[in-house]
Amino acid sequence: MSLPTQARVVIIGGGVVGCSVAYHLAKLGWKDVVLLERKQLTSGTTWHAAGLIGQLRASQNMTKLARYSAELYKGLEAETGVATGLRQGGSVSAALTNERLEELYRQAAMARAFGVPVEELSPKEVKEKYEHINLDGVTGGVWLPTDGQADPANIALALAKGARQNGALVKERIKVTGIKRQDRRVTGVDWAADDGSEQGHIACDMIVNCAGMWGHEVGRMAGVNVPLHACEHFYIVTEGISGLSQMPVLRVPDECAYYKEDAGKILLGAFEPHSKPWGMNGIPENFEFDQLPEDFDHFEPILEAACNRVPLLAEAGIHTFFNGPESFTPDDAYHLGLAPEMDNVWVAAGFNSIGIQSAGGAGHALSQWMDSGEKPFDLGDVDISRMQPFQGNKHYLFERSKETLGLLYADHFPYLQKRTARGIRRTPFHHHLLEKGAVMGEIAGWERANWFANEGQEREYQYSWKRQNWFENARAEHMAIREGVGMYDMSSFGKIRVEGPDAEAFLNYVGGGDYSVPVGKIVYTQFLNSRGGIEADVTVTRMSETAYLVVTPAATRLADQTWMERHKGNFNVVITDVTPGEGVLAVMGPKARDVLQAVSPNVFSNEVNPFGTAQEIELGMGLARVHRVTYVGELGWEIYVSADMAGHAFETLYEAGQAHGLKLCGMHMMDSCRIEKGFRHFGHDITAEDHVLEAGLGFAVKTAKPEFIGRDAVLRKKDEGLAARMVQFKLTDPEPLLYHNEPVIRDGEIVGYLSSGSYGHALGGAMGLGYVPCKGESAADVLASTYEIDVAGTRVRAEASLKPMYDPKGERAKA
Repeated sequence: MSLPTQARVVIIGGGVVGCSVAYHLAKLGWKDVVLLERKQLTSGTTWHAAGLIGQLRASQNMTKLARYSAELYKGLEAETGVATGLRQGGSVSAALTNERLEELYRQAAMARAFGVPVEELSPKEVKEKYEHINLDGVTGGVWLPTDGQADPANIALALAKGARQNGALVKERIKVTGIKRQDRRVTGVDWAADDGSEQGHIACDMIVNCAGMWGHEVGRMAGVNVPLHACEHFYIVTEGISGLSQMPVLRVPDECAYYKEDAGKILLGAFEPHSKPWGMNGIPENFEFDQLPEDFDHFEPILEAACNRVPLLAEAGIHTFFNGPESFTPDDAYHLGLAPEMDNVWVAAGFNSIGIQSAGGAGHALSQWMDSGEKPFDLGDVDISRMQPFQGNKHYLFERSKETLGLLYADHFPYLQKRTARGIRRTPFHHHLLEKGAVMGEIAGWERANWFANEGQEREYQYSWKRQNWFENARAEHMAIREGVGMYDMSSFGKIRVEGPDAEAFLNYVGGGDYSVPVGKIVYTQFLNSRGGIEADVTVTRMSETAYLVVTPAATRLADQTWMERHKGNFNVVITDVTPGEGVLAVMGPKARDVLQAVSPNVFSNEVNPFGTAQEIELGMGLARVHRVTYVGELGWEIYVSADMAGHAFETLYEAGQAHGLKLCGMHMMDSCRIEKGFRHFGHDITAEDHVLEAGLGFAVKTAKPEFIGRDAVLRKKDEGLAARMVQFKLTDPEPLLYHNEPVIRDGEIVGYLSSGSYGHALGGAMGLGYVPCKGESAADVLASTYEIDVAGTRVRAEASLKPMYDPKGERAKA
C-alpha cells in the first residue's frame, strides 16, 4: 500500500473538503501530509452535489471564504490540468412575498458592504434575467452576477492532484478503523485496506476529521463531539431541452426550489421545510457512489410548484430522479477548527449542502490556523467549539435535522427560533417563568425567556422584518428597567470556577485585567490573543484567596473554558464548569435597591456594597450571593442562588417586588438596553479579530502588569494609533429597524457595516454599533462626518457617538 508508518497529519475523508485541506497544507509547505479515503475520492456526498457557487453568506468572513473558493477554482485547471467546470453565469433570487423581498434587499445592502456585486430587481427585471420564469406572485428579486456553478467531483479531484503535486500522499480504499489516544492527544490511526488484504498503523502529530456524514462516528473514535446528521436531499434532472441556452442559477426560496441549467438540461433541487433524516442506524459499510430510494410523494409538492414557476419543466421529461444524503448540523453552520476535547484533533465537516462553495475557503482558513496555531480571522460562526456536548446526542440530532435542511431556504427572519429538539436545558426558574407568561427562545440548548406575553396574548412569535408582535411587550420591559424595576433570568450564562494556589497568577496571565484584588471584587475583562483580538468577554469575581468565578456568555462557555485549559501550562489551578449549580436572577432598575432591601436584612448601600463588588446575603429564608454589576446600564444586582433554593428565591423576590412595580423581563429587553449603553456583544461587536483598543475597551486592559497574553499587541497599537473605532449609531427616523450587517455610509461612501443592532426604546430610535476606519484620524475627525445607514436599500440619517448615548457618564448604575 506504500503507506508510511509516521505522518505529520492524517486527514480522514476524501471528499471535496478533505482534498482542500490536503491541498492547502501542502501548498504551505507541510511535509508528511496523508489523506485516507475509505472508498474512492468524492464517493460519499461530493459526487452528487449540485455544484452551486454562491458568494454571499451571512457574515463578512463567511463571504470572504466563499469568494476565495470561487477564485481558487478559477485557477485550478491551469495548475493541475483538471477542469473544474466553473462558470460564473450569475444567480437570480426571486421573492414571492413582501417579507421575502425585504430580506433579499437587506441581503443586497449587506453584499454592498462586503464588496460583492449585487443589483436589486423589479419583477420585470427578474424576467429579463431569467426568461423562463412565470412571474405570477413575484414581488422582485436580486441579481448576483459573480455567482456560478461548477463540477463538484472535478473540483475535488483537482484539489487532490494539486495536493499530490506539492508532496501530499492521497490514498483511496483505505479505511481508518481506530484512533489511538493518550490524554488529550491523538497518537496515531489504525487503517485497513478495503479488500482486507492489509492493515497497519500511522503514528501522527494530528488528525483532521473531514469525514462528512461519517464525521460524527469518526469524532467519537477520536474522543471529540462532531454534531451532524445525514438527511435525504432530492433533485431531478430533465431530459435535454431543445434550444436551452446557458442561464443563470434561479432560486425561488418561497417554493423551496433552485434551478440550474447544465448541458441543455435543468436540474431542479429542493430544500423542503420538513426533511427526512437518514442513517439513524449507521451508514452501510459498502456505501459508495450510492443513492437512496426514490420518494416521489415527498418531492411532488416541490415539483408541482416548480412546473408552474418554470413552465418548460412541465414539457420536459424527467431523466433522473435523485435522492442522496447530505449532512446537516444543529445550527446550519459547518464545523471547523480544533476540537475542544483534544489538543490535536481538527475538524472540517458538516457542510449543510454548501460544501462545494465553502470547501476552498474552509481548507484555506483551517490550514492557516493549523500552521500558525491561531485563527487567521474570526471564525466564530463555524468554530466547532460553539457546539455543546449534549448536541452530539443522536436522538437530538435526528429531531433537529428534520428542520435544519429546510432552514436554508426558509425566511431568515430576525429572532427566528428553532422549532425542533427544544426543552433540553432548563434553568431552575423555567416553570415559574412559563406560569408568568414567558415566551421562550433557545441558545446553546438553554430555554430562555425572551419576552413576556400579556394576559390573553398569543404566546408565540409572529415573524416579520418590521415590528414583530412582541415589540410593545419588549418596550414595556425596557422602560420598566429604565424607570422602575425589572427581573430576568440569567442562569444560562456560563459559570466557570478557577481555583488553586496559582489562580491569581494564572488569571493575570490569561486575562487582560488586574485580578490582584480583594475578595468580593468583580473585574470586567477580556481574554486576548497575541494580536490583541478578543477571545472572550467575561466578568471575574474573586471568591476567596484561591478561587475566582468567571462568568461568560451562554454560547461561549465551552470555548472560554477551553481557552483557559489550553493556556494553563504549569499553573497549579483547577478549572470547573459550575453553570448548572446556581440559578441567577437579575434585579435591575432605579428601584432595585428597594426590592432587595425588602427581602434581606443585609445592607445594599454604596458604602457596604459598591458597584463592582459581591457579598453573601440572606434572602427570604435562604441564602444567596449578590453581584453588583449590570449589562443594562442601571442600578442592579445579579443574584446567585444554589439550585435547591432557586424556587424560593424567585417567589420571594417576585412577591416583594410587586409593591415596587417589579416587571418580569426577557432577553430582548437586555439586548435593547445594552445597545443604548453601547455595551459590546461578544461574537458580533467584539471577536477574535477585533483589537481590544479599537473596540473601545482599553479601560479593561491593565498593561502595567508585566506579562499577559496580548500585552505586546496592545502596546504596539497604542504606539501605532487606531485603524478603526467602534461607533454607536442612532437612526434619526424612529420607524426603520436595525439588526446587523447594515452598511455604514460616511459622507456618502460605504465604510463598513453594523456589527449589531436593536431598538433603543428609551432613546426613541433604532440603534447600532459598528467599526469605522479612522487611520490617522482623531476621535473628533470621526464624529465630524455625516453618517447614514443603508436599510434594505434606503439610506437613513444616523447620529454617531463614541460615548454611550444613554447615561454617558455611567452614573445610574452607581446610584
